[in-house]
Amino acid sequence: MQLLQLIISGIAQGCIYGLIALGFVLIYKATETVSFAQGELMMLGAFGGLASMALLGFPFWLAVLSSIAGMALFGVLLERLVIRPILGQPAFSIVMLTIGVGYTARGLITMIPGIGTETHTLPVPYKDMIWKIGGDANAQGALILNVEQMAVIGSTAVLCLMLFALFKYSKLGIAMQASSQNQLAAYYMGIPVKRLNGLVWGLAAAVAAIAGLLLAPITYVHANMGFIGLKAFPAAVVGGFGSLPGAIVGGLIIGIVESLSGFYLPDGFKDIAPYVVVLIMLMVKPNGLFGEKLRKKV
Repeated sequence: MQLLQLIISGIAQGCIYGLIALGFVLIYKATETVSFAQGELMMLGAFGGLASMALLGFPFWLAVLSSIAGMALFGVLLERLVIRPILGQPAFSIVMLTIGVGYTARGLITMIPGIGTETHTLPVPYKDMIWKIGGDANAQGALILNVEQMAVIGSTAVLCLMLFALFKYSKLGIAMQASSQNQLAAYYMGIPVKRLNGLVWGLAAAVAAIAGLLLAPITYVHANMGFIGLKAFPAAVVGGFGSLPGAIVGGLIIGIVESLSGFYLPDGFKDIAPYVVVLIMLMVKPNGLFGEKLRKKV
């Protein structure tokens, strides 16, 4: 039972990594740009949900929807006002810009008196609830499931199905796929590539907000929670940087490895486990589990 609970805990944490990694992959497929601001977008989404409930008095479901919608709009505006003007510049410039956006967001939140430097609890309806499966009357030998973790797993599964349906059956999703394959060809076919890029950034920000709202009940809301994005990046690399399913699978692998190493290995191994997995993957399969092999003719 102990091993099973560790695996479930790792899956829940891996789902968070996978959702943030989805943002990395979505933006990379659309613009061939790596956004290192995904962790901070997740943090802003969590603070948005907290502000909606604590300051505006919204019920939980309305706070979640408003936070996701607000972050989606923020992502669109970020692409339009900050990212788009420097597209075409060296990739290093865009990467440094996204890092700067992340630091700016974290700094602005920290500057809010009484909020930015404190740790907050997101008052979700299922806070501290548990499920007991099996065992005797005293719960000996029972499988104890944390409802907060199960909410993460269930929500991630539903979101993945929704994204699959979006990219498989909707005109918008098919247009996004066409643009990610070849932007110039998509443009000549009448697809509004620039508008789609903005929508992709909005979608990535919305997914990051969902990750923040799911993570907040487990680790609380604070200005530095965005640093979890540093572990989501290895998830994207392990799964294959151009693969959406690979982002989720990579996140699950990182989460389970981290959970098991934190319990069975000495202190400190948990923090380096994701990067050890990345190093092994880069040596064995550099393109990731689901990455495409790219050949360049010279």
